[in-house]
Amino acid sequence: MTRAAALPLPFREWPGHVLLALALLASLAALLAAGPVRAQSDESRGADGLLRIDITRGNVEPLPIAISDFDGADAAARQRGANIAAVVRADLERSGLFAPVDPRSHIQQPQEMRGTPRFQDWRVLNAVALVTGQTELQSDGRLRTEFRLWDLLAEKQLTGLAFFTTPENWRRVAHLIADAIYERLTGEEGYFDTRIVYVAESGPAAKRVKRLAIMDQDGENHRFLTDGQFLVLTPRFSPTRQEITYLSYFGDRPRVYLFNIDTGRQELVGDFPGMTFAPRFSPDGNSVVMSMASDGNSEVYTMDLRTRQKRRLTHDPGIDTSPSFSPDGRMITFNSDRSGSKQIYTMNIDGSDQRRISFGDGLYSTPVWSPRGDLIAFTKEKGGQFHIGVMRPDGSGERILASNRYVQEAPTWAPNGRVLMFYRETPSDSRGGGKDASLWSIDLTGFNERQVITPMGASDPAWSPPAPLDQ
Repeated sequence: MTRAAALPLPFREWPGHVLLALALLASLAALLAAGPVRAQSDESRGADGLLRIDITRGNVEPLPIAISDFDGADAAARQRGANIAAVVRADLERSGLFAPVDPRSHIQQPQEMRGTPRFQDWRVLNAVALVTGQTELQSDGRLRTEFRLWDLLAEKQLTGLAFFTTPENWRRVAHLIADAIYERLTGEEGYFDTRIVYVAESGPAAKRVKRLAIMDQDGENHRFLTDGQFLVLTPRFSPTRQEITYLSYFGDRPRVYLFNIDTGRQELVGDFPGMTFAPRFSPDGNSVVMSMASDGNSEVYTMDLRTRQKRRLTHDPGIDTSPSFSPDGRMITFNSDRSGSKQIYTMNIDGSDQRRISFGDGLYSTPVWSPRGDLIAFTKEKGGQFHIGVMRPDGSGERILASNRYVQEAPTWAPNGRVLMFYRETPSDSRGGGKDASLWSIDLTGFNERQVITPMGASDPAWSPPAPLDQ
């Protein structure tokens, strides 16, 4: 039986006004001192014999995990602890990789688990992992929350962290805990401490109001960024997460704006005749790539955001549009009909070596490079249906992940490159009249397709990068 829980609880300070400290509880010595691992499927054990989920195998059987309500010194702290645990459960369940055990079936109570849990009480529930935690309001007004992740079969602690922040940021702490659990058990970066910006749609089709809106990835902390006075389209996140580019029509002129999320400050980047999509940021955030009409034809340009100088990259009679940077900033993927139909191309950052990579049946559009660099997501029209799919940067390995009879497009990547979000239209009545737009997500393997709940119609989603801990 592991004695990791008996270790002291050190922490180190982080700068910033939101998340002030993070402490690592588990030590290598504690892991090495643990008892032997009980037999289990090789697919759920890593090379070190510890619990691990292989998320590359497609339809993974969700891992049974028990997440106890976090304990507290008084009723208010216990309620906050229960709220944090509920958010962690919801995050992990939505990933499709975890099956949280119903809290009503828990045998051991939160107040009994300030030390090592009674592992046998949790294995009775068929759980293979356990999360315990405590939360308390300190004398300086900060909220201190700690958690521990246990391997129930190996009877050892896998990881543990403590967070210090202001009480109103408890939801973010819950997302960070879910990220830590996800990372420890899958080996992949978590994506729960992220936000989604999208176009909120309301009103009749003839007078559709489109506003810029932002929310946490679970739909909470929803707010509008624009008032709906002018049409907005295709928001894009900066790699710094604090700025968004979006396209707005002022009169009949398309304008591109930069919006600072923290300050609410809006800056005009410029008027761009013929633009149909907002620009996308470069990985360093210093430039954008976009398509603009030049001499009646759409071409791809980059623009330095500091100098506002533009550079034309394509010179072709076809329509070149929807450009997206590779994560290393060395290449760009874009959409072009130069071959006679809409297809996906790649090129170097200077415009050289332009080559077609899509050769399947159908029309391809809206290519977006994965944050991992290994795949490009796209929209495809074929056989009267709309598909969301992925392919490798050389065009090989094409896979369709989601299909719909009506329009679905605008894929956006979670920052870990494992989940895609997009928007889908469905009929608003039984006769097929009118269309409602909504957001959906799907795992890279093509499983766990889920609707993302929003207060109203939703389109054009963009997923934020993870936020630094000092924000």
